[in-house]
Amino acid sequence: MPPSIRRIGRFFTAHLDFPLLGAIVLLMATGLIVLYSASNASLARVSSQMMNMLVALGVMWVFANIPPHYLMRLSVPVYVVGLLLLLGVALFGEVVNGARRWLHVGVTRIQPSEIMKIAAPLMLAWYFDRYEATLRLKNYIFGAVLLIVPVAFIARQPDLGTAVLIFASGCYVLFLAGLSWRVIGGLGLAAGASLPLVWSVLHDYQRQRILTLLDPSQDPLGAGYHTIQSTIAVGSGGLAGKGWLSGSQTHLDFIPERTTDFIFAVFSEEFGLIGIGILLLLLLLVIGRAAAITSNAPTLFSRLMAGAITLTFFTYAFVNMGMVSGILPVVGVPLPLVSYGGTSLVTICLGFGILMSIHTHKKLIQT
Repeated sequence: MPPSIRRIGRFFTAHLDFPLLGAIVLLMATGLIVLYSASNASLARVSSQMMNMLVALGVMWVFANIPPHYLMRLSVPVYVVGLLLLLGVALFGEVVNGARRWLHVGVTRIQPSEIMKIAAPLMLAWYFDRYEATLRLKNYIFGAVLLIVPVAFIARQPDLGTAVLIFASGCYVLFLAGLSWRVIGGLGLAAGASLPLVWSVLHDYQRQRILTLLDPSQDPLGAGYHTIQSTIAVGSGGLAGKGWLSGSQTHLDFIPERTTDFIFAVFSEEFGLIGIGILLLLLLLVIGRAAAITSNAPTLFSRLMAGAITLTFFTYAFVNMGMVSGILPVVGVPLPLVSYGGTSLVTICLGFGILMSIHTHKKLIQT
């Protein structure tokens, strides 16, 4: 092979982590296979998702090539811009289906809450890295404020699913930064005591989702429909499934949102328990490799950021599968790397790009 081609190859692959990339691509391929069935063999929908994947992989490659210390410099500006955009949504955002989540910027519209999925943990990781040598309780309190402000904006839109994910990612950073177990226990007790207050401020549809989780049969054609139909699909798959393109719940249009939030129900019905086991293995491969990168991260900033990305990916998968299986309320969280959609896919791959940057620039950082 000519030296020039080898140099080009090294340029494009030097900062990619191939074990992680391989597991990601396998999950994406699984998503395309299931999407073809879930969309009633729509080649247009599959082609659109392939374009989303190419864009997401491109974004991942770009961020894999950005050294972590440059990401640190971007932490504060990105967080501030994200907050300003959330404020813009609150004041001027477009209302769609009763929720104010979108903001027109020039010729297009954006969803600023997606930016905060990365900006919030990035900001917290920068903050705790800056005060690493002198961390006190006041630092954790200030970090909690940095987290609660964007979460409150997003919950007000309302977008409970995204607010929960961002809150979880920020809590992971607080925990990994060394927050005392006694403080965590105290906060847990306080959270339990505040449940009546939280219930009083929830929107009616959010309360209904929780009540539906406890008893979906109380409204089988309304609020409980999603949970009932998805659990029927999951259970009807049996051991080996009904076969690709042969899911009755899917192709008789019983499963709602079957290409996005409930694609796991389609997968479970057609591939059964064996297929679920393979899917879980692929997810665990991603999480395991990401955890290995986290454990070897050389600085507090990179360790906190990598840990938050890893645990947030786990939360995505757990919440989606729990929601579809009927053990968690319906909150509108996609199955990562499998569900149809471009925005969440790009956000997830951006995070994996940061993980690869942390791993491949490790020696450079240490020197």
